[in-house]
Amino acid sequence: MLVLIHVNATARAAVHHFNYTPQTAMKRIPHSAQRHHHIEVHLDTLPQLFNSMDPSPFYQKDLDENAEEYIVGWAEEYPLAEPVSLTLHLEGGLDEAARELVTEAVHNHFTNQTRLARLEFRRLMRKGWRSLLIGLAALAVTVVFSELLQRYGGALSMVARESLLIGGWVAMWRPIQIYLYEWWPLQRRRRIFDKLARMPVTIKTRAAPSRTTSQRSVQPPADERNSRSSGAH
Repeated sequence: MLVLIHVNATARAAVHHFNYTPQTAMKRIPHSAQRHHHIEVHLDTLPQLFNSMDPSPFYQKDLDENAEEYIVGWAEEYPLAEPVSLTLHLEGGLDEAARELVTEAVHNHFTNQTRLARLEFRRLMRKGWRSLLIGLAALAVTVVFSELLQRYGGALSMVARESLLIGGWVAMWRPIQIYLYEWWPLQRRRRIFDKLARMPVTIKTRAAPSRTTSQRSVQPPADERNSRSSGAH
């Protein structure tokens, strides 16, 4: 499946072209900051946009994995406050009812992705609270035992005290990682999905290229023609 995707902006005439294949799904081309951004997808057939393995009704189908990756990838390149729109270029005609179904399918897909991202964020926050409680409990236990070992002198006691304190702070590593680094990428991705779920979708159709087949009549050999004519007489 080969799909050509390019992104342009109304403020400038610069256009970026891509070969839409799984091998180049992660390729990115730098672009200048724009106010309004257009993501244009060129498709040979409409089913290329959707996941062929999804048995859901058409308007509830998931997008193809590579198509979603490209659309989301370019949306991530732009500031969250700047709007984006999607234009689909298709070969062949498409009636108004089908256009509305495609728009609804795209919006439903990203609405569902927004819901899943929100659920993932909530699960991460619950995991963070549990990790924080476990880490604080472990740190408190190690501090108490470290204070008890302080009554004893000697190098062995000092090594044990330091080991306990280090272990207590290691137990705090997971909640610190969640609350400092892991939550904000999920929130940003959720906001991107939410923006894509509300973006304008335009469908432009073009006539499929005509295919002409040249036909050439093949005459039988002369002796065969003669034999046929004599048989007719």
